[in-house]
Amino acid sequence: MTTIALFGGSGKIGRRVVELLGTRGYQIRALVHKSPVPGVHVACIEGSVVEAVDCAEVVRGSEIVIQLATTKEDADTFFDVSLRGTFNILEACRFADGVRQFILMSGDAAQGIWFSPHPRPINEETPLAAYPGYYAFSKVMEETMTRQYQVQYGLPATILRSSWVFEGDDLLNHFSILKNVNPAELGHGFGEVSGEVLDLVRSGQERIPVLVDGSGEPFTRHIVHIDDVIHALDQSLRNEQAIGRDYNIGAPDAFQYREAATYISERLGIPTIDIPNPQYHSFSIDISRARREIGYSPANDFSRMADRAIEARHNA
Repeated sequence: MTTIALFGGSGKIGRRVVELLGTRGYQIRALVHKSPVPGVHVACIEGSVVEAVDCAEVVRGSEIVIQLATTKEDADTFFDVSLRGTFNILEACRFADGVRQFILMSGDAAQGIWFSPHPRPINEETPLAAYPGYYAFSKVMEETMTRQYQVQYGLPATILRSSWVFEGDDLLNHFSILKNVNPAELGHGFGEVSGEVLDLVRSGQERIPVLVDGSGEPFTRHIVHIDDVIHALDQSLRNEQAIGRDYNIGAPDAFQYREAATYISERLGIPTIDIPNPQYHSFSIDISRARREIGYSPANDFSRMADRAIEARHNA
């Protein structure tokens, strides 16, 4: 029976990974720092990714190692968790016997997404170029370390570079001025927020935002449903084709904000409103390599994601 070492098993993606591995009959050795990782197929090992001995203990006896542990924009923790942690896990893989695959879950933040101009779809040849902030920087560094361990020590690694991951009613929270605009902090969540928008928020009147550039053209961007991220991971596990490769993981297609907002507006009966974000840029993700090499076949386009989000909120 294959044993998998899992780091970050209590997070948004991690919980679903635990479920997947259970259905596939894998045994899991999971590092537990604060939140437990439940499951009869899970052996929880208390510790921290900051400690090399803890990482080595989790990796011991495992054939596959999955690194999901990360932090967001936290200056006090990102270096230890994302950078030192990934380094410790890579070192554990380097010296362990029997590791056949290391899988790193990265993110499109490593390629700049809509903070940088992308005249062509972003693919695996697009250079790593973090946008400002700790999270994007950490993703670039995690990928760089992983690639170097491939080069220096022959580590059999796979990198899954995911778009922004949505589940439940997350999508409705994104398409909400009440969730994203704080009258006390101009521009909070979105770009140039007008007095009209602030007045709507103060009075509790919802609108579906259409994010547009400085000339009023709606942006295009890519996201992904968590089910499709788990599908990509499933397709990569024990897949020889995936060794030494990186894959961009996203929805079947990018979406355009005006079309998307209109779709949600018609179903919820809530009007739309334009919100300028002149500092951003449209982008799309090319997922053809993942389709071709590992059989990645995402099932959730924008309309299906929106329908599922509406259903999730209705059933909550």
